Amino acid sequence: MPTVLVVDDSATEREIISGCLKGSGLTIVIAQSGEEALDKIKAQKPDLIVLDVVLPGRSGFEICRELKGEDITSKIPVIICSTKGTEMDKFWGLKQGADAYITKPIDQEELVKTVNKLL
Repeated sequence: MPTVLVVDDSATEREIISGCLKGSGLTIVIAQSGEEALDKIKAQKPDLIVLDVVLPGRSGFEICRELKGEDITSKIPVIICSTKGTEMDKFWGLKQGADAYITKPIDQEELVKTVNKLL
């Protein structure tokens, strides 16, 4: 069963995203900050990461860029899931190496479809 790391500082958003993905039969690991996410990725390499942009400490853009720059994590698909929904935000997110960009509030069907496509 694939493992998805959900990184979001909002408990509500984590619950929505996690519940949606658990319902699709995925194992969910949760992180509330960029630093916690990096620790969890090192400890248990997930099959996919759903990453918010606005996080305490470091932004999701920074985390994504770092992950895509490391050989050991560069192949892990990253979906940026953010309230930042302008075309420039999406462009910037994909330029940092994200494999997909979904705006909040999330469309659960779109999220599941995107996760399944990338796994």
